[in-house]
Amino acid sequence: MVPHPIFVMNAETSRYYIDNLYTQDNAKCYQALNFVKNSIMGSNRQKGMVIANGILPRLLQVLPDQTKTPDIRLETVVILGSLAKGSEDQVKSLVDANVVTYIFNAFLMDDEPKFTEACLRCICTILQFPFSDYSVVFSDAAIIRKLIKTIEESISNSICAMSILSYSCRTIAHQNTLWEEGIGFILANLLNTELDDLSIATLKCFARVCQDNPMISAALEETEYNGKTMPEMLDSMRGGDRPTSMRLAASKCITCLYRAGALGVNDSKVMFGALPTLVRLCQNDQKWEHRVEAAEILAVLIEDDAELQSLASISNHLLQTLAEFVNYPAHPLGEYGGTYGEHRSKEMKQAAFKVFASLGANDEEIRKRIIETDNLIDHIVLGLKDPSPKVQLAAVRCLHSLSRSVQQLRTTFQDHSVWKPLMTLLEGASDEILSVTSSTLCNLLLEFSPSKEPILESGAIELFCSLTKRDDHSLRLNGIWALMNMAFQAEQKIKSQILSTLGTDQIFNLLSDSHINILMKTLGLLRNLLSTKPHIDYIMNLCGGDIIQAVMMILEGDNLPEVKEQALCILANIADGDIAKDYIMRNNEILKKIQEYMTNCNAKLQAAAIFCVSNLVWKEDSGAADRQAKLKEMGIFKLLQQLITTSDSLLFDKVKTALTQFSDS
Repeated sequence: MVPHPIFVMNAETSRYYIDNLYTQDNAKCYQALNFVKNSIMGSNRQKGMVIANGILPRLLQVLPDQTKTPDIRLETVVILGSLAKGSEDQVKSLVDANVVTYIFNAFLMDDEPKFTEACLRCICTILQFPFSDYSVVFSDAAIIRKLIKTIEESISNSICAMSILSYSCRTIAHQNTLWEEGIGFILANLLNTELDDLSIATLKCFARVCQDNPMISAALEETEYNGKTMPEMLDSMRGGDRPTSMRLAASKCITCLYRAGALGVNDSKVMFGALPTLVRLCQNDQKWEHRVEAAEILAVLIEDDAELQSLASISNHLLQTLAEFVNYPAHPLGEYGGTYGEHRSKEMKQAAFKVFASLGANDEEIRKRIIETDNLIDHIVLGLKDPSPKVQLAAVRCLHSLSRSVQQLRTTFQDHSVWKPLMTLLEGASDEILSVTSSTLCNLLLEFSPSKEPILESGAIELFCSLTKRDDHSLRLNGIWALMNMAFQAEQKIKSQILSTLGTDQIFNLLSDSHINILMKTLGLLRNLLSTKPHIDYIMNLCGGDIIQAVMMILEGDNLPEVKEQALCILANIADGDIAKDYIMRNNEILKKIQEYMTNCNAKLQAAAIFCVSNLVWKEDSGAADRQAKLKEMGIFKLLQQLITTSDSLLFDKVKTALTQFSDS
């Protein structure tokens, strides 16, 4: 009996076969490739030697070479596919060499079934890694068309093509491209298969195609196949008799359809289908990977609806189950230590934090129950300090949700000095973490929060002023929002520091921002700075001319009524100052603008303008008679007399108050 040859690549043999890879003799080239293929099979060490010996560039030269036989090109793809099953570092070498692009180019040129399947398998293996370049898939319409065409050719091709599309479909443009190529009918057709692997791959592609896409989601919701709608098919696939991976994937599809508006919150497939399924799959009789995935999908499902949050919180002991997630040991009893155990523990924690964040988004009682869950706040604070950005982000999102509670801000957050790790987290954080962290600190800066003072003392003013200059509009919003909260009922020195650090130029920039929320918070900041008479006079003395100019810019601009109302309220605050009044009284343009808004068709704008007049002519203030005389001369008193007949009760009260301030009224 002839012994089976042992393929081992060493210094002596490798040189011989590497040399033969470059020969024009196809027989020798094929023999060399066959040796390489067999030597690396199942051995990451041998795969490392192939890459270290520089064979990869030669493989990429052979792949498109039409002078090589089909067997040679097939063997080349098989080798690349084997390398793709190596270590993460080895796969990174393939990604760095743009292997996926080379294989797709070859895939487009050759329709031979075995070659096509080998190409798809290799690409599918590489794209499952998060660092792979999935953009290649949608870089050429021909790739998409051929991928869809291969779905009809075999089960293996169908699974690979569905997987490749689910890995790479990341944008609305990608979704729309697939829809235009007929992916809807393909999904409906493949969901009817009896093959679990194909069903799961199809479900994952389905979720990617409809995620955050109302148009496609609505169309899929209406699609029928063999007398069943797509949601009905999905609902049947999350049943307890199906594999866990399928139940998860089907529940995710239902979640995506719901979040995109294609299914209502009261739809039984959402409230009594996906939700209890996901809660059930979080239980400790499931694999940890499935528990994590179930929790992450559940967090998305219930994120925006109070009714779903309430139902989930009382379903199947969910809070206690999530406590198990948080307390999951890095090294369970009987296991040796290692990075795998730590990775598993981190994944469990971040998944639990995400669900806690969604559960506590609206209801105070649920937040209280969350806080009372097994020292959760200690775990969250530790999560803020975790080296993993994924854990940090989930922890701070959880804190952000819980920080909506006045009670928790006054007690738990203060007892644990939560503000400290949050401030530390801001240093060098990614924009995503920075956005949620700064948003959480905005809540901690509310006037009833005991954390407000220590945050101010830790240099927060400079930090949040710098955020208002960031390109990301959510960071600008959080920056100005925090400053607005800081300025509310603040001491004069705090207000002065905010104004001097921010600067009037930046205030003008923020008032010209295209995002209305930023504009409104900037006006809110000015209102808070200009409160209490001594502070009003002090601030106006510092930069009164700039503030008046800013208000005029808003009132004369094409802004929404609620924006202009805020500007008029700022004028009313200025008019409440002792010395600050003069900035209005000396400016006839401002006075005429106030008079103009007294007859505006919007009652709230009228009321705000009349409130300005009341503060200007308040008879107990020094110099009131002169101001009253000037406003009478302008016709404002007469206008008030005409407005007293209004049927609007709020406006009537403002007019009556203003009229009573005139001495001879």
